[in-house]
Amino acid sequence: MVNMTLAIPKEVHEKMKAHKEIKWTEVAREAIQKKLTILETEKDPLRLYAYKRWAEEGEDAHELFKF
Repeated sequence: MVNMTLAIPKEVHEKMKAHKEIKWTEVAREAIQKKLTILETEKDPLRLYAYKRWAEEGEDAHELFKF
């Protein structure tokens, strides 16, 4: 695995520190993977629509768009 450095606003960092139970690197990793999935599906309008709806409606909508 490769390491990456990320800059965030101080206010965001302060809020993150209040939730030490969260693995923030995993949150970032999942967000990056989700964005890459969306970018990779942009050539397929149906999949793009599905992932946009998923992002709008939350993770529960993922079940609606299984391919």
